[in-house]
Amino acid sequence: MTQTPAGSEATAAARASAAADLLEAYSTKVPIAPLINTYEGLGIEDAYQIQLAQIEEMLGQGRTIKGMKVGLTSAAMQNLLGVRQPDFGHLLDDFFYLEHEPIPADRFLQPRIEPEVAFVLKKPLKGPGVTVHEAIAAVDFVLPALEIVDSRIADWKISIIDTIADNASSGGVVLGSTPTRLHDVDLRLGGCLFRRNGEIVGTGAGGAVLGSPINSLVWLANTVGALGTTLEAGHVILPGSITAMVAVAPGDTFTAAFSGLGSVTARFAKEEQS
Repeated sequence: MTQTPAGSEATAAARASAAADLLEAYSTKVPIAPLINTYEGLGIEDAYQIQLAQIEEMLGQGRTIKGMKVGLTSAAMQNLLGVRQPDFGHLLDDFFYLEHEPIPADRFLQPRIEPEVAFVLKKPLKGPGVTVHEAIAAVDFVLPALEIVDSRIADWKISIIDTIADNASSGGVVLGSTPTRLHDVDLRLGGCLFRRNGEIVGTGAGGAVLGSPINSLVWLANTVGALGTTLEAGHVILPGSITAMVAVAPGDTFTAAFSGLGSVTARFAKEEQS
């Protein structure tokens, strides 16, 4: 788990209260107002401390970290939030759902979904100072993936502070079952066709993710490495979305087909009739 540097602007009490608010939103499925509207003076470091306070609580419940995700990798999202760098969050064991198996949509507050290329590491990767070739050497294989993004902030009215504090708006992950070695695919040029209920809702290529998903992996290893965290062997790393995210409704089926990587499908259960 990542540590954050000291010297934050907000008080410890405010950070603890914000973390409790977000944990309550997980529990009640009722989103909260943007943190920046509730707590004055929150900075980036505060936001990561709020995120980590929640992760510590989740680990105390017996959950485990199975990987990490990178968000805000597209120019469009960075421009929207007025930032010039990505953010990161933690992936826990119960975030992972089996392909084709019905996913209860009511486990989330306001879910959206996006296609990504998932890295699975075969050896630890620790920054700072990780280079592209070192990152490539640490990857065992890649998988087609769908990330379920969710926000505990009402109406997705998020700032960079809100999304970082909210574990980078993490929700869930569906991994495909066709592993591919890196030398068998060009992740920069590989295209993706994204469908909801059979209709195309997005297209893109790996170059939309910081020029290449590998660049995202390098950024993550160096950023969390400087904070004392190693990306461990077996970890799943989500480097960022290839297309815009799409809203999820009960009964939806999403499929992302990647050139050279195969496809992955996420099915959401229909609402039960009362």
